[in-house]
Amino acid sequence: MLKVLIDYPTSTEEFVIVERMTGMLKSVQKVLTIEQLLKLQKETDKVYVDPALMEYAVRMVTATRDPASVDLGDLKKYIMFGASPRASINLILTGKALAFVRGRTYALPQDVLDMALDVMRHRVVLSYEALSDNITSDTILEKILDRIPIPVVPLHEHASIRNSA
Repeated sequence: MLKVLIDYPTSTEEFVIVERMTGMLKSVQKVLTIEQLLKLQKETDKVYVDPALMEYAVRMVTATRDPASVDLGDLKKYIMFGASPRASINLILTGKALAFVRGRTYALPQDVLDMALDVMRHRVVLSYEALSDNITSDTILEKILDRIPIPVVPLHEHASIRNSA
């Protein structure tokens, strides 16, 4: 679902990692029951997503397959394969989860945008030319995301109607 970029730890962080992994293991403490986890998943599933937000996700993903559709035809030489519909699905699923973690019952465009690089960076297959020109997936995706207008989504009304049902 995601490719999150994590850099090497600092020397201090690495020391703590080594210390923890080579010392006595602390006992594991349960933080959630299975029932609590399932309840959280069900609550996340209830997060409202406006159709305009789904269209936004589809436009992001489609632009990786056809960069000319957002006036970035010059990027086509760097993309061997664009993202598949799984990226659109995962943009919405991760956007819903992020909205829930942020304490909302509705997703905002920012939730989807905040997940876009992590969801799509490994779904865009770069050409040899991109690799030779030191062009990364993030570079391409950032240019695409900058070109796609962020929709205005009136979610407060829908969220309150949905919660009262």
